[in-house]
This record gives sequence, structure tokens and C-alpha cells, in this order.
Amino acid sequence: MEQRKHKQRVWFVTGSSRGLGRALVTAALDAGDLVVATARRPEQLDDLVARYGDDRVHPAALDVTDVADARAAVDAAISRFGRIDVVVNNAGYANVSPIETTDDADFRAQFETNFWGVHNVTRAALPALRRQGAGTIVQVSSVGGRVGGSPGIASYQAAKFAVDGFSRVLAVETAPFGVRVMVVEPSGFATDWAGSSMTVQPVPAEYEETVGLMNRRMRQSDAGAAGDPRRAAAIIVGAARRDNPPSHLLLGTNAVEMAMDYSRRQLAQASAWEDVSRSADFAEPYPALMPADEAGHAPRG
Repeated sequence: MEQRKHKQRVWFVTGSSRGLGRALVTAALDAGDLVVATARRPEQLDDLVARYGDDRVHPAALDVTDVADARAAVDAAISRFGRIDVVVNNAGYANVSPIETTDDADFRAQFETNFWGVHNVTRAALPALRRQGAGTIVQVSSVGGRVGGSPGIASYQAAKFAVDGFSRVLAVETAPFGVRVMVVEPSGFATDWAGSSMTVQPVPAEYEETVGLMNRRMRQSDAGAAGDPRRAAAIIVGAARRDNPPSHLLLGTNAVEMAMDYSRRQLAQASAWEDVSRSADFAEPYPALMPADEAGHAPRG
């Protein structure tokens, strides 16, 4: 049976005050579920309580970089609703600057939220999910966490790659307990990600063609981002209800096209170098003829 019969689920969503997190909270509540909505400033969620009632949505304070905070918020969720069915690690942000000139503290602070926040909340929730014998963990990543190569946001994308590796291991380790893991990989959506949430540091002239161009594309498009966060939230809620949700869920046309192009290029490169790669083993013919060196192609991905 592919689709579970509907039951009222309890969601635990980080970064609920705005953007995709807020859209997810609303989508889950509109679907009839219960939500523990977390934010650094939970008073920003008062309107949701007024709209849906405190019997269905419970705001909780959470700084995902604080291990004790994560444990306390999970404990409060279980105390309030008795269980957690879906954990959504959504909190995250990016600042823009070249790797060469990025302040070390800023690079680490972004990684603390974007990776260690996911680690902290996941670990806090795992004992409860294991005891229940069921649950879904949704990691909100980015298509950049699969494809990479976006100038100016190295810390953010490095963290998203780390989230993917972490989640692949997590999925294998927790499958025997009935826990599913789904990594969500959006492209550009109409949220505040590239707005006031993002700090853009001065871009040196040497990086105008890479970081500067990327920044202008993100922040100066008249059309705005293509993705609708409400649609994305509804898709995530629907996918999380399935018996077998996808391990990776791309969201947005750009995400699909970028991922498919990247996969084709990966396969083509692996095929071109296959004989050389195999020749590293003792039992394989050595040396192998290297493929022709293609000039004029910058590294990608």
C-alpha cells in the first residue's frame, strides 16, 4: 500500500517564523495535523496560535545551535502532544562573500546553523522516534547541496553537502526502527533567503565576474524567484505522508534541470575515466590510457 491512511500527525518544524518554514507549518495545519513550531523568537508565531488555536499549534523557543535547547524543545513537544511524527530541519541562512575574504567567524557561524543545527535537532529527536518505531525526518537542503559551485556561498553549500552525507548514513542506520529520511532540494523560492536574511559583504574587484555576478543574479531579478513556497510546503506535506517518500525531493524547475544536467556530466566523466580509475587496483591492467584533455572548460560543480 503506497499511501498511508490519513492520521493526524505531529510536526516539529525549525525556522518557523518565515519563509518555507512558516509555509510548512501552515500547510501541515491546513492538512489537519498538529505542529510544534519553533523559532528563536516564538512570539513571531502568535498569529498562527490565534488562527489555529493553541490545541493545534505550539510555539517553542529554539536556537538550533544549542544542544540543550534542541533537547528541551523536543521534550516540550512530546510533553505537549505525546509524540513527534515528522521532524523538519528547516532553519538556515547564507551570507555572501568569496572564500578568500570571508571572515572565519562568519563562515563557522553559518556552518553552526546549517549543519550542526540539523545534527543537534536530529540527535535530540532520534530516541523518541526509535522508541515509537516510526517517524520521518525531513532535511531542507538545496539543489546547491547536490550540484554545488555557486560563487559566494561556500559555507552554506558546504554545510548542505554535509547534511546530505549525514542524512544518507542516518537513513541506513534508522531504517530498522521505521524511521524515514527525506532530503528536500529546492532551487530559488520567493522567501527572504536572499533578502534581509542574507548579509552581502563587499566583493573585491577580482571576484566581480564570479561572486559579484552571482549576487546580482540573486538579488536584482525583476521577475523574482520562480518557486512558490506554499506549493513547495504542500508537496512536502504530501510526500512525508507516503509509506516510501523519496530519499531526495527536488523542488522547482531549476532544481530539476540543474540536477539532471549535473548527473549527466558526472556519468559522462566517470565513463570517460573508467579505465584509468579501475587501473588503480592491483588486479587491473596498468597503466591505462588517459582520455583526451579537453581545453577551455572551467571546473564545474
